[in-house]
Amino acid sequence: MKKSKFLEAYRMWIWFIFISIIISLLVMLFSGSLQIKRNLRTHAPLDEFKVHMDERIPTLMRQYGIPGCNIALVQDNEVIWTEGYGYADVASGRALTVDTPMSVQSITKSVTAWGVMQLVEKGLIDLDAPVSQYLKSWQFPLNDYPTKKITVRQLLSHTGGMPLGDFTNIYSPGEAMPSNREVMTGEAVLMREPGTGFSYSNTGYNLLEILIEDVTGQSFSDYIGREVLLPLGMESAVFDIDEAVTPYPPKGYNLKGEPVPVYIYPSKASGGLFATAHDIACFAALGMQENPVLSIESINRMYQPESRKIGIYRLVFDAYGFGHYIEKLPNGMVSVSHGGQGNGIMTHLQAVPETGDAIVLLTNSQRSWPFIAYVLSDWAQWRGFPSVGMGRIIWGQYGLCAVIGILVSASLLVILRLVSTFYQQKRTGFRLLRVSVAFILLGILIKCACQEYLFITSVFPILSVWLGGAAFVFSIVLLLSVVLPQRSYLN
Repeated sequence: MKKSKFLEAYRMWIWFIFISIIISLLVMLFSGSLQIKRNLRTHAPLDEFKVHMDERIPTLMRQYGIPGCNIALVQDNEVIWTEGYGYADVASGRALTVDTPMSVQSITKSVTAWGVMQLVEKGLIDLDAPVSQYLKSWQFPLNDYPTKKITVRQLLSHTGGMPLGDFTNIYSPGEAMPSNREVMTGEAVLMREPGTGFSYSNTGYNLLEILIEDVTGQSFSDYIGREVLLPLGMESAVFDIDEAVTPYPPKGYNLKGEPVPVYIYPSKASGGLFATAHDIACFAALGMQENPVLSIESINRMYQPESRKIGIYRLVFDAYGFGHYIEKLPNGMVSVSHGGQGNGIMTHLQAVPETGDAIVLLTNSQRSWPFIAYVLSDWAQWRGFPSVGMGRIIWGQYGLCAVIGILVSASLLVILRLVSTFYQQKRTGFRLLRVSVAFILLGILIKCACQEYLFITSVFPILSVWLGGAAFVFSIVLLLSVVLPQRSYLN
């Protein structure tokens, strides 16, 4: 009898594993996560890579519902290729061209860091001095933590204890909006003791905007434009957009694929820059060589880790410096990068200073993280890098597919147990466990549904929906297995 039960349980587990694998593969297939990677020749001619991208990028865009994308490549510290794909406005059919300025979102932080480091080189500010000593036109609001301990270094490296900030505080070009100082009076309330840990903060960089203005006596836009953007050849890069600009920036498209009109922030330094992919590629190229803005020493200083305990970002990066994420590639080389995300926008810049390689991806969709991961992986293979951290998103997709497969398989087996006389027997054990698991999962799903933004939904726009559905079905099936009457079969 015991042997029979053991064999029955063994067969059940075999079937469970088999069904889970099959369903996981089906999820990969129908969600588009199962991508057949073409064998790209390392250091193949540019034309060969362009042919690959001309096929690869439109395919991925269709898969993830991405209307438009601009790409730029840097090789040997020179911009060698820019290309535009798709639409700036789907409804009107306006094409997204290479000369269309786009919101680069948090890539702006890298540019802001250059502006601050230039002031350091000029001896106008000290990295380790309290930021408050440079803020002449604005004062911190009442705080529970000592604001006088916040240094310039900490704001550059997101270790000043500042909050994330309200990234939904957006306005149409030309619309009346509060000043950055007004916004900071409401947002610059410390979450923790300065210098005690990493906490990604738009607010911290927007304080640097005030610092630059108070130290230079110029507006942030004017100073960065004159001292950073123009000397680096970023001729189309601007912070101020009006409705008369041509070509006009593209509409964004949110996680649901809904159009988002062009918008601006009251604060500029954390995510307010508009630029072409070529502009950002010029920025990346000159960030790997001698340039008219910063010394090599200052650039290298920005690429040095300031914080290694960077929370969830540790999944793809190793550390954060000044305005740049840092990762050590499997071949020992160091790569620097920064991405940007806003409502309907997603961007990424990745560079390898040792080789003079860089790639820029600007998209007008908030569903672009898997897309960016695939393109970066192809680029890394082409340039001879084993991998880049963002490529782990691909493996994350495989992991989610496996979880979905397990949940669906478990649901099927429980249903089979409910309807099959073969498995029916009078058992009341584990009822409390099943109810608890069901209500925990339902509670998580309800909480997720009430959130305006979910990190997992942003990273995995398709699979997160599938995961939620699988978890919901599994929860309902567990509850049914408890409440439905069980029959007993006598031998």
